[in-house]
Amino acid sequence: MAKANIAPTKTNLLKLKHELQFAKLGYELLDQKRNILIIELLNLVDQAVEFQEKVEKALADAYRTLESAVLDMGKLKMVSLASAVNIHSAISLKERRVMGVALPVVDTTFEEFPPYFSPHGTSFWIDSSLHDFKAALEVMGRLAELKISIIRLANEVKKTIRKVNALEKIAIPDLEEAVGYIRNRLEENERDMFVLMKMVKSRLEKKSEE
Repeated sequence: MAKANIAPTKTNLLKLKHELQFAKLGYELLDQKRNILIIELLNLVDQAVEFQEKVEKALADAYRTLESAVLDMGKLKMVSLASAVNIHSAISLKERRVMGVALPVVDTTFEEFPPYFSPHGTSFWIDSSLHDFKAALEVMGRLAELKISIIRLANEVKKTIRKVNALEKIAIPDLEEAVGYIRNRLEENERDMFVLMKMVKSRLEKKSEE
């Protein structure tokens, strides 16, 4: 803030004091927001690591049971039975907010219409494979939710840090300097006025004596 452009008046002093108070309040609120966002972000990162492992395990289990079913019944029969499976899957997206940041909530649901095929002559591995692939889709949806939330929170953290730094390192110091400058000028003017009044009084008294 250029001090030369600020008139050293009491009005400007009060105005700048108000702006400084507002800037400090904004800094405190943004600093709290930054801390809350970082805590939430770290929590989601931990969950994402956990769910990444769950997804890898779920997919490994699903393909293992599928492979067992193929080995037990043959590829052609597996393809024929798979075409008879009637399961509708749906992904619903909701929203939750953390400090104003919209985060997705993914819910994966299945609507089943059994029986798909006769249990005679079929392997139990087929049912296991269906169960495992549904489980894999559910954890994949949760992992996608976490990854998108992490990206959005990370972007908001960056923006908040920039604002906090701007207030802490630029706006607040400039305002404090401007307030100090005007206060010093006003005090200097008051001292000058006091000296001037004393001189005037002294001269008037001297004239009166003459």
